Amino acid sequence: MEKQLLKQKKSIIPSCDVNSLEALSKLVKETCSVKGVSAYKVGFELVIPFGAKEVIKTIRKHTNLPIIYDHQKAGTDIPEMGAKFMEACKGFDAVILFPQAGPDTEKAWIKAAQDAKMHVIIGGEMTHNGYLNETGGFLENNAPARIYEIAASMGVSEFVVPGNKPDKVMEYKKIIEKTIKEPVFYSPGLIAQGGKIMDLAKKLDRWHAIIGRAIYEAKDMKKAAEELAKEL
Repeated sequence: MEKQLLKQKKSIIPSCDVNSLEALSKLVKETCSVKGVSAYKVGFELVIPFGAKEVIKTIRKHTNLPIIYDHQKAGTDIPEMGAKFMEACKGFDAVILFPQAGPDTEKAWIKAAQDAKMHVIIGGEMTHNGYLNETGGFLENNAPARIYEIAASMGVSEFVVPGNKPDKVMEYKKIIEKTIKEPVFYSPGLIAQGGKIMDLAKKLDRWHAIIGRAIYEAKDMKKAAEELAKEL
């Protein structure tokens, strides 16, 4: 089983879905000292226009907390692209993969991350409707369970699960725990998308709430982060 990314059992991870380095700097500066904030998640909105190096440099001016890169969604290409992706992600502390392109890609990309000593977090089900067949989506209903099972079999111990679907989260927890004794979960889909922090904070021993708009759109981002952390 892989070493866990975060020391805390439960925490808040601000999702930095802002459109400028100035906004990123302000968000990190105001929240990095908040007790309960453990890491930052960044995505394509910053990395494509400004580059990974500048994004990392901006965050590192204020904190050494881990930086998680969420490509939204990585792991959807051919197996051979995994190693190239990990090379491009050097400097980040972890990457989130949603390997929807099938088991061959999933296994290859996880191995590429492990070979590159890159911490990998695997997602299976997203937060919106129209994702799985049962809500009109393209993917088979059992696809997320298969994704989590394969990842766990390869020693992955950290997983993204939808915070606004707590019943589904508990189903996936049971599946993962057949292989991984103490899995760690990360959840988007909270606050703005309807999920409640307390719903999963009470049920999961190791869980990190990924919060976007409720923090970066707040007038007082520090206070918002502090109030959300209390709900853990």
